[in-house]
Formats: sequence, structure tokens, C-alpha cells
Amino acid sequence: MVDYHAANNQASSGGVQTYMEQENDWDRDLLLDPAWEKQQRKTFTAWCNSHLRKAGTQIENIEEDFRDGLKLMLLLEVISGERLPKPERGKMRVHKINNVNKALDFIASKGVKLVSIGAEEIVDGNAKMTLGMIWTIILRFAIQDISVEETSAKEGLLLWCQRKTAPYKNVNVQNFHISWKDGLAFNALIHRHRPDLIDYDSLRKDDPVTNLNNAFEVAEKHLDIPKMLDAEDIVGTLRPDEKAIMTYVSCFYHAFSGAQKAETAANRICKVLAVNQENEQMMEDYEKLASDLLEWIRRTIPWLENRTQEKTVNDMQAKQEDFRDYRCVHKPPKVQEKCQLEISFNTLQTKLRLSNRPAFMPSEGRMVSDINGAWHTLEGAEKGYEEWILSEIRRLERLEHLAEKFHQKAAIHESWTDGKEAMLTQKDYETSTLSEVKALLRKHEAFESDLAAHQDRVEQIAAIAQELNELDYYDSASVNARCQKICDQWDVLGALTQSRKESLERTEKQLESIDELYLEYAKRAAPFNNWMEGAMEDLQDMFIVHNIEEIQGLITAHEQFKSTLSEANKEREAIQSIQAEVQKIAQSNGIKLSGANPYTTITPESIDNKWEKAMAMVPLRDNALQDELNKQNSNDTLRATFATQANTVGAYIQAKMEEIGRISIEMNGTLEDQLTSLKDYQTNIMSYMPEINKLEGCHQLIQEALIFDNQYTSYTMEHLRVGWEQLLTTIARTINEVENQILTRDAKGISQEQLYEYRASFNHFDKKRSGQMVSDDFRALLIATGNSLGDSEFNRIMGIVDPNGSGAVTFQAFIDFMSRETTDTDTADQVIASFKILAADKNYITADELRRELPPDQAEYCIARMAPYSGPDAVPGALDYMSFSTALYGESDL
Repeated sequence: MVDYHAANNQASSGGVQTYMEQENDWDRDLLLDPAWEKQQRKTFTAWCNSHLRKAGTQIENIEEDFRDGLKLMLLLEVISGERLPKPERGKMRVHKINNVNKALDFIASKGVKLVSIGAEEIVDGNAKMTLGMIWTIILRFAIQDISVEETSAKEGLLLWCQRKTAPYKNVNVQNFHISWKDGLAFNALIHRHRPDLIDYDSLRKDDPVTNLNNAFEVAEKHLDIPKMLDAEDIVGTLRPDEKAIMTYVSCFYHAFSGAQKAETAANRICKVLAVNQENEQMMEDYEKLASDLLEWIRRTIPWLENRTQEKTVNDMQAKQEDFRDYRCVHKPPKVQEKCQLEISFNTLQTKLRLSNRPAFMPSEGRMVSDINGAWHTLEGAEKGYEEWILSEIRRLERLEHLAEKFHQKAAIHESWTDGKEAMLTQKDYETSTLSEVKALLRKHEAFESDLAAHQDRVEQIAAIAQELNELDYYDSASVNARCQKICDQWDVLGALTQSRKESLERTEKQLESIDELYLEYAKRAAPFNNWMEGAMEDLQDMFIVHNIEEIQGLITAHEQFKSTLSEANKEREAIQSIQAEVQKIAQSNGIKLSGANPYTTITPESIDNKWEKAMAMVPLRDNALQDELNKQNSNDTLRATFATQANTVGAYIQAKMEEIGRISIEMNGTLEDQLTSLKDYQTNIMSYMPEINKLEGCHQLIQEALIFDNQYTSYTMEHLRVGWEQLLTTIARTINEVENQILTRDAKGISQEQLYEYRASFNHFDKKRSGQMVSDDFRALLIATGNSLGDSEFNRIMGIVDPNGSGAVTFQAFIDFMSRETTDTDTADQVIASFKILAADKNYITADELRRELPPDQAEYCIARMAPYSGPDAVPGALDYMSFSTALYGESDL
């Protein structure tokens, strides 16, 4: 039996619970149910005798044997362990009343309010009042001090019964009357603590008498709990007496109170292990997320660094579309993963600090700083890749334009040179008359003029070929071959021209002067014809421009060209008038012309035809230039539209970045209110996302239009993307900081008023309003909060709040320090003490003991991680719980 001498010997004058007051309030006139009275007589008598036998006596009739007050005083001395005033030994009624009053005064001195119970009723043998007095004694000395999980007395005893019988089938303890009628609850209590005494699986719910008698007999025989109830009385009563049941069950509680300590120790260990398991899972999740993100970056960077050149603009634009798909589809989820990774890391570190565990150090190469470094490399590769794509598109456009121009000029030149070698190598002057020779000489002079005029075109062809080579044109081989052929042919033409000229000059003196009009015609027709060919070439020339100024320059040049057409037409009419004069002289003098002008192959018809073609090309050129001007005006509108949106978005991002900086310092209200406000603020920011997408659409139109500059804004899409991502990350970090403050407050028991005081103090000394302060300001803050600091103590504190030695202290570090200084946390010594209770004071523990006392998953967790015990008292299967407990707090490795 439990030693009641160890019970509370001194009760506070005002510490009586309301429950005690209600249970002690016996109605003098209320009749007791006969069945209940019978149960109470038997139970209370057995309970009193379980204590009186320690003094070598007992009672037979509860209302008769306490009438003189002597055994009543003896009972109180036994259960309280205190001495009462000396009783009066007289047999008179007054002596009995005095003895009973001494007992009642002692009960009242223990903080119990006796209502309607007087000494006269006890002396007179009033059964109802006597039972009420004994129930008051039982409440005070057997039930009041029961405490289970912050509940006490009746509620504590009921909760204890529920906890102990929860695993058993057909047992559902909800009260102290009908929940016990089938006897299974009594057997479950015994089996839970002494499974060797009860074969619980053999019990049947439909045989309550057998179940009750089995529990009563086992308790009396093996647990020293006297039989206080009759099975037949309990089964035969619709509702057994609650006080009788509570009295008997309280004996079980005190008998098994030692097991309660083991349960408390097991609960402490479970709590510590649950925290450790949760932290390990968060560490595994961080490692996996970090590995996946780094692997994605590792795979992506080589793709962004690939500079394999394409042959056409379309191929490069396909690459540009792939890059745009990467930017809009593949990268945003990774941005979110990176943000979530930082949040998880901060939350894990906060939980480790709150549970007094060492800080988490990720695997090598998986630190947040490593991931940020890899991310910075990725963004650098992105920028370089985008710039390379745009430059390649410009280069390929330039190459295609140059190649087209080269082949156009080469075709014109080859068409002009066709047949020139044969003409220069003929010997017609050897059989010609003097006039014919002179005509040939003049014709040759005209050809030399034409040849000189074509020198510029040959040089242009060679220059274009050189530029194509420098720009690494993919078909440079065919261009070079064609250019070389033209140059070689040009050299041959020059040599042949010089040779023919020398031959004609040798015979010039032998020839007569030919008709001056033919000569004049030839001299004026040749350059005019060459001018028309150049004009036609310019009118068909392709052009590429990037802004309005360039196209306006081309339009101005074209207008200047058109202004010269009047003079050119006069020259054409003058040339045609020469030919008309030839015909007039021939007709006037009856001269029969032999055929075409001997000095030139340019006929008046060919001049007129070329002139008509050139005039037809002028309006076509006008239309092409106007179309390009319209395109550049459209591009300029796109620039202005993008600039308007970009300037608005840039100002919005800048304003919100400054605003979130102020909000993080000036927030008021509870932390939950602050968290709600921040999440609402985050939602408000995310509602701006359509403007970002709208700007992305405008930027896509600009890129498709091949617009490479914008004088209307200093913002680029890349700058705005980075700013937007920084804004979202800053908001997420601020929300995470408040969530960590809530974790700190709840884990450390810090009140809202204390958090307000900490925030106000921190903000007062945070001179720069940056959310962190230098060491001198932090020292002033500590002194203002009542800390008396020497240099060594301050250096110790700085080592806690600034472990990296950055010289700055954040608000979260300040809260962690203050909560650590003012609250209690589990320690390795406490966990070792708890294991020692489970191990029955041994220096080791066995797997069976762990499985019996702990939940299955946590028992297996300990068994898998505990090292074998090697002390001098070791037995097979012994486990070392001391080193395991120490390792939980970072002092050694598991």
C-alpha cells in the first residue's frame, strides 16, 4: 500500500479546490440510495481498515465504531503522518463530542470545508453524515493530490484511467460508475502494469461477475489492495456508486504511482525524439531539393554556353524561340524552388535553435551561398547567351544582305564582260580602211572609258567578298571562287585593252579622221549609258536600316537623285540630237551610212530603253522607301509603348522594394496579424503579375521586330525581371522571418507584450532602420534591457548572436538570445535522467525495455542508433543510452 505519511503535511489556507467544496457539501436532508449506501459502507470500511491495520486495529461497523472519536483520530494520524491532540478517554457524550471535534478540526486545518457535518451527528451514529465525513477524508488524502497532464483530483484520476486502458478492446472509461460494471476496466488497469497477473484475452465482456471477482482477488492477493466492492452489488445496480468506485480506483493509482514516473520519462524522450526525427526529415528534404536544383543548373549552363553558329537567320530565330521558352516556362518554377530552399533552410535553423540543437550544416557544395553562386553563374550565362543570339542574328542578316549584293554586282559585271575578250583579240583593223581604223581607235578609247568606269564595281565586288570572309560566311568558298574568276578576267581585259590600243595607234597615222559627230556621240553616250546603269543598279539596291534617321537619310538621297533627272534628260536629248544631226547630214549630202556608229555599240534605242526602265524604277523605289519608313515608325511606336510600360513597372518595383523595407521595421499588432498583413501584401503584389506578363508580351514584339535599342527608357527587360524576382523573394523572406518569430514565441513561451517590448527596444537602437545593428549599438541595447556586461560576457553573447563574426546582429538573433536567457529547454542531462528511469536506475537499457515504454517507431529509432553498452555491468543486448542522449544535442556523432 502507498505510504500516506508522505502526503502533504501542510495545506494552504486558501488552496481548496472548487471540486472539493462541491463534493464535501452533503445535504443533511437528502436520503442516500440504499444500494449506493451499501456499496459505500463496504468500500469505506475496507478503505479505513487498510490504514487502521497499520496501527493494529480495525472497524466492524462504520457508523458505530467512530462514535467515540478515538479510532477516527487514529485513522487521521495514520493517513496524515501527524500527531493529533491527545484524546479524552471518558465514556460520557461530551468526551465523545470533544474527540470528534478534534478530528473535524484537524480535517478543516487541511483546507477542507466541512458543510453540514457536525460532531453530534457522528456521535449519534448518523450513517449518512458518517459516510460523508469518510468521503471527505478520502477526497483530501487519497484523491486531491492526484495530478495527470495538468488535471487533478477526480479529472486527473479519470484521465489516468483513460490513458492506461486506451489500448484495450471493449474498455471505454468515461466515468466512475457504469464504465466499470463489466469488470474489464479493473482487469485492464492491472494488466497494463502487471501483465503477468492477468490473462486479459481470456476475459469476456458478457461475464461481468467473473471479471470483477478476478480483478478484486488479484488486487488483494498480489497488490495489497483490499477487496472493497462486491461484484454482485455492482452488477445488480443500475448505476454503481461513484464514490465507492473512485475510492477503490484511487488505490490502484497509488499502487501504480511508480509506473507513472516511467510514463512521464517516456513522454519526455518521445518529445525529444519527435523533434529530432522532424529535423532530420527537413535536413533530408533540403539536401534533395538543393541537389536537384544544382543538377538542373549544371545541365542548363552548358546549353547556355553553347555558341554553335547557324547558317541562316531562321535557324538563329529558332534558337531565340527556344531561349524564350526556357525563360518563360522552365526557369520560373526553379526560381520558386530556390526561394523555397532558402525559406526551408531558415525555418530548419530556427527549429534547431529553439530545440537547443546544433546548427544544420549542409553537405559540401550545397550551402545556400553555393546555390546563390551557381544561380549567379546561370544568370550570367543567360545574359551572354541572349546577347550572342542577338549579335548572331545581326551578323547573319548582314551576311545575307552582303551575299545578295555580291551576286547582284557579280552578275551585272559578268554580263558586261561577256564577249569583251573576243572583241579585244580580233584583228579587224588590219584590213580596215583609214576611216575604219580611226573608228576602231575611237571605239577603243570609248571602251577604255567604259572599262575605267567598271573599275569601281570590280573593287566593290572584291571588298564585299573580303567582308563576307571576315564575317565567316558559310558559303565563302563559292564567293571567293567567283570573285577570283572576276579579278583574273579583269586583269586579262586590262592587258588585252592595252595591247589593242597600241596596235590601233601604230596605224592611226595611216587612217583618216572619222566623223566628229560619231565620236562626240560615242564619248557622250558611253558615260551617260554607264550613269544609267549605275542609277538602275542603285534603284534596285537592297537596303537594311534600324531606325527612322537611317531611312530618312536614304529618302533624302533618293530625292536628291530625282532632282538630277531633269539635267539627265537634257543630256539624253542632247545625245539623241547628235545622232539626229548625223542622219540629217547624211541625207543632206546623200551619204549612205554603212551601219551602226563605228565608235560605240550604244544605240539611241538602247539609251531610250534604259531611260524608260530607269524611270519605271523610280516610283517602285519610292514605294519601297515609304514602306520601310512606315515599318520604322511602327518600330518607334513599339519602343515608346515598351518604354511607357517599363518606366511604370520599374517605378512600381522600386517603390514596393522601399515599402517592404519600411513595413518589416514598422509593423504593429500581433505576430499573427503581421503575418496576415504580409500575406495580404504578398497577394496584392502578385496581383501586379499581369502587368509583368503584358510587358513581356511587348518585349517579345520588340524582339520579333529586331529592335535592338530604345532611347525612350533606361530599363531593359532583364533588369525588370531581376527586380521583380528580388521583390518576390524579399516579401517571402519577410513572411518567413515573422513565421520564425511565431515559432520562437510559441516554443519559448514568450508573451506578445514581451515581443512588442523586444521589437520596440531593437528599433530604438537600430539607428539606420536596416533591421540589424552593429556591436556598439547592440551593447547599448543589452544594457538598456537590464544586462550588466563586462567585455568577456559581451564577447560571449556576440559569439551566440553573431556566430559568423559579421559584426551585425539581426532581430531574430536578438529574440533567440533573449528567449534562451529567460526560458528553459530540454537538455542532454534531462534526457539521460529520463532514460535512467526507464532502465530502473541501470547504466544501460535493453531493447525490450525500450519497446515496452516507447511508441514502436520511436523505440526502433533508438535501438537502431544506440551503441552497445560496454561498461563493467554490461549484459547481452545492453544499449548505451548516455552517449545516445549526448549525441542528440550535438556533443558527439550518432
